[in-house]
Amino acid sequence: MSTRIAFLKGHGTENDFVIVPDPENAVDLPPAAVAALCDRRAGIGGDGLLHVVRSAAHPEAAEMAAEAEWFMDYRNGDGSVAEMCGNGVRVFAHYLQRAGHVAEGDITIATRAGVKSVHLAKNGDVTVGMGRAVLPAGDVTVSVGAHSWPARNVNMGNPHAVAFVDDLGQAGTLFTPPPVTPASAYPDGVNVEFVVDRGPRHVALRVHERGSGETRSCGTGACAVAVATARRDGADPAVTGTPVTYTVDVPGGRLVITEHPDGGIEMTGPAVIVAEGDIDAEWLAAVRL
Repeated sequence: MSTRIAFLKGHGTENDFVIVPDPENAVDLPPAAVAALCDRRAGIGGDGLLHVVRSAAHPEAAEMAAEAEWFMDYRNGDGSVAEMCGNGVRVFAHYLQRAGHVAEGDITIATRAGVKSVHLAKNGDVTVGMGRAVLPAGDVTVSVGAHSWPARNVNMGNPHAVAFVDDLGQAGTLFTPPPVTPASAYPDGVNVEFVVDRGPRHVALRVHERGSGETRSCGTGACAVAVATARRDGADPAVTGTPVTYTVDVPGGRLVITEHPDGGIEMTGPAVIVAEGDIDAEWLAAVRL
């Protein structure tokens, strides 16, 4: 393997990522190395890491290689593995186009939550087919300090607890994961969204992402929030046969989420690459230990 390890830095509505292009899956990225790269003081800094690998070269994605050439091997900022990241998929697709691997238009990307359809628009926006939401039965409660709220359990390939509050300040600092009960509802942890109304079919959120803390944006979280808000508002495209669209403001910008009658959810938003360079191979080798 070459001692040159390239990286890029990008973000989608300020949910930021270290991008490591590695088509043949040759770069060893154990959790300690990922956490070090995502460290905002001692590393490059990011909410997570996008490991760019050809599907055929990765054991978790080989079965999807016929449908999608590229696999988004996504890691949280603490080095843990995640099933899916909506903002990450947009940035991942933007990188593929920038690198000349794909052209403007429709592409597919393999993720641990399955193959995702992506559209790269001329204006730079990226639309991702996020799949269908699953709404597990059972009551869930989210707490911050002495306050508790009922929450909606929504799974977008990764788990979410969506709580509607009067003010986003009620979410507190979000330095640590807000307690969610029952714990058995989320055996692998959960992303927690706090939501307020901004207008008709327009909401805003703050989010604690498992493994990353509070982030400026969460794509799957925005989708979970749109679905939870639609059901709260009595809207279900599967029943009415009419798509429903919500504008979701996140601290880092704005996403547009549409749920279709077949259950498919699309998310549209920006993706930006801000820098590229090389990782010091000796430093990376040391932090892998």
